[in-house]
Amino acid sequence: MSAPTVYDVAERSGVSIATVSRVYRNPDSVRAETRDRVLDAARSLGYVPSGNARGLASRTTGVLGLCFPDYADPDAETGAEAEAEAEADDSAVMLYSDQIIRGMERAARRHGYALLIAASLVGGPESLVAKVAGRVDGFAVLAKTVPTEDLEVISRRLPIVMLAGPREIDHLDHIEVANSDGERELARHLIRDHGLRRLAFVGGERESPDAQARFRGYQEACREAGLPVADEPDLRAEMMTQAEGERTADALLDRAAGRERPEAILFANDQMAIGALHALERRGVRVPDDIAVTGFDGIPLSRIVRPSLTTVRQPMRRLGEEAVGLLIHRLADPTRAPVSLMLPVSVTRRSSCGCG
Repeated sequence: MSAPTVYDVAERSGVSIATVSRVYRNPDSVRAETRDRVLDAARSLGYVPSGNARGLASRTTGVLGLCFPDYADPDAETGAEAEAEAEADDSAVMLYSDQIIRGMERAARRHGYALLIAASLVGGPESLVAKVAGRVDGFAVLAKTVPTEDLEVISRRLPIVMLAGPREIDHLDHIEVANSDGERELARHLIRDHGLRRLAFVGGERESPDAQARFRGYQEACREAGLPVADEPDLRAEMMTQAEGERTADALLDRAAGRERPEAILFANDQMAIGALHALERRGVRVPDDIAVTGFDGIPLSRIVRPSLTTVRQPMRRLGEEAVGLLIHRLADPTRAPVSLMLPVSVTRRSSCGCG
C-alpha cells in the first residue's frame, strides 16, 4: 500500500494542493475551518508531511528529532519587568530541557546522527509535528507536547520515543523517571530526619503527569507517617515557573496569617522552589530556620541559589541518551516489542532543608 500524498489530502479535504501546503508551512494564513478540514483529512489518511519524501521513505536523513513544549506565557504582560521575569523563567526551563538536549546530542553524535530540535508550539501542535517529521529518521517527544492522535499518525511512518509521564500509547517506546519514589523519599527525609510534621505541597497543572506522580509520592510519605493526607496539593501553580513559585509562597504565608504556618514547603519542581526562596527572603522568613523548602529535578541552578536547594535529582542527560538508544534500536529492528524504561532518581540534601 503506497503512502498517502499531498494530492490525496487535497482531494479528501476539497482544497488545492497549495492550501494543504500553506496549512503546514504557515497555518495562520488559512481560515480555521479550512485548516481543521485539511488536518482531519491528513489524520484519517495517515499523511506525514515531508520536505524530503525519498529520505523519509528510506530513513536516510541522518537526523534525529526532539520535540518539547515552549513554556512562554502568551498572556504575559510585555513591560520591562514582565520581560525580565519571563527571561528568568525561560532560563530555568531551559536548564531542564538543555540537559536532555545535551544527552541526546552526545549519544546521537556517537551513532553518526545530528539532532533537530523543535521547541515552539507557534501554529499549533500539528505544525510542530510537520516541522520535525519530514526531516528526521525518528524523534523523541516530551509528554503532553503533541496530541495523542497526531502521534498515532506520525508513528505509522517514524519511530517515536515518549519522554516523561505515564505511557499513553502502548506500541511506542517510552522512558520516564521514578517521580513518585523520589518525592516519597524526599518527604520521608523531612519527616524522619528533621522531625517536621506540618508540610505543604505545591503542585503543577493537573495535566502534568510528572507533577501528579510527585504529589502521589508525597501523599504516600504522609500516610506512612500518620500525617493528614490531602486529596489535592495545598496550592497548584498555573505554570511551573519561578514567578509561580513566588506567588504560591506568598499565598501560603498569607493563608497562615494568625495561625501556625508550614514547617516545610515541597514544590513539584526546582523552578518554583527557587522562586519561593526569593519570596520568603523578601518577607523576612528564614530558610531553613523558619521554613524548609525543597524542589525536584536537580537543575544546575539549584546548586547556586542561596540557600542551596534540597531537591530530587533526575538523570536528565541520561534521559536524552536513552532516547537515542531506543530510536537507534527501533530503526534497526522496527518489529521488536516496545520498551518502557524507568530511570532512578536520588535525593540531594542541601541547606534549604537544614542539611549541608
